Order: sequence, then structure tokens, then C-alpha cells
Amino acid sequence: MISSQMGLIYSYVMFLIGKIDCKMELNRLRKLIAKWYFMVSITGRYTGSPETVMERDLARLRGVKDADTFAKVLEKIIADELTNDFWNISLVNDLETSSSQSPAFYAYYAALNLLGAKVLFSDMKISELLDPALRSNRSPIEKHHLFPKNYLKSIGITSRRETNQVANYASVEWTDNTKIADQSPAEYFPKYAQKYSEDELKQVMEWHALPQGWEQMDYFTFLEERRKLMSKVIRAGYEQLNKD
Repeated sequence: MISSQMGLIYSYVMFLIGKIDCKMELNRLRKLIAKWYFMVSITGRYTGSPETVMERDLARLRGVKDADTFAKVLEKIIADELTNDFWNISLVNDLETSSSQSPAFYAYYAALNLLGAKVLFSDMKISELLDPALRSNRSPIEKHHLFPKNYLKSIGITSRRETNQVANYASVEWTDNTKIADQSPAEYFPKYAQKYSEDELKQVMEWHALPQGWEQMDYFTFLEERRKLMSKVIRAGYEQLNKD
């Protein structure tokens, strides 16, 4: 889920500056660089003209030799990028894509991991089923179309760009993906919702950015509302990095 190799490399450069030049305590440095890398990834900071942007970032650190000043500079850059307008407008717009390799979509999965979210309709955590040590003939976790493609086809929506919107995806175990097949949300969701208590269902819907009454919604209204909620989940995941 690394969308930019350059972003990873330049974030490591920042780690080394903090560790070697500024002598920052390691645990504090790890938290700071986690936030930095999250920002770099989600904003695509080092795409387009990475050398120019990195040169500008390094210029801000010229002469910085202590941990507190180093942290202050990076925190200022992060705050300037991750504004309320970014979370409420730019990120929501970035989620309007059918590319499953979208940095915003990767950030959503990262947020679910940070929040300890469970797979939709499962007791397993997403982090457990994404473990690269797991080996099987079929991936234990799959991208499920909340509005299945064949169902959308039956109501006249056939464009792949529309059916494969990232806001139409949720992570489920492959067995559930098979059971759901081509059922409409109004058919399958109430059956799965019954397995949860009221509080559990509320948590599941928050994690998976499901609007209230989504299963009855017009498809395009659903996509619009879910993007807003996905952005909120991403922001909540990022804010986990600020916690001790």
C-alpha cells in the first residue's frame, strides 16, 4: 500500500535528520515521522516535482540542530497541509476515483488498521487478515462491492468507472463475499445487521463509513455520502497518531 516510493525515501531522510542531526528521542521521533509519512502519502507531497519540494523542505531545516525545533518545523508543515478544507473538501474529492491504488484509498485502509477496525460482517480485525504472513490459495480478505456490479447492471449502471468507485468497496472475508454474490444491499445488509447489537452495529457502520439507511439509497447519493464518512475515518485514524 505504498503509493509513492519517493515519499517513503524522503520520509526516511527526515527520520535520519531527526535521529542523527537533532538527536531526537526515538519514540518521539517515530510518532512524528508516522504523522509526517501519513501527510506525505495522503497529499502526494512528493509527486510531480519531488526534488523541488524536498529541497524546499530541507531549506526549512537548514541550521536546525535540536529536537524541539525539528519537531516544530515538521508539525508546522503538517498543519499547513492537513487543514479543515483538506479533510472536508480535498480528500472527499480525492476519493471520487475508481483507482484502487489511490493514496486516499490506501489511507482509508491505514486508518482502519490504526483504529483497530474489524472486517465488515466479521470478528476478525483488518490488520489480522492483511498480515503478509498469511498464505492461502485465496486472499482471506477481499474488496466487496457494497452495491454488487451485477445488481448495478440490472438498474442500468454498467460503466466500470462508476461500478468500481472506491466508495463502493468494503473489506469482507471471501466467504461472505461469495454468499452476498449479486444481491442488492437492501437484500443482504439487514440479514448481516441482525447479528450485531445496536452499539456494535453503530461501531461497524462508523468504521466502514456506511451512511444511515445506505442500503435503500440511490447509488450515486450513497457514493457522495460515503466519501464524506470515509474522509472522517481517515482523519480519525490520523488523529490516533497524536495519542500517547
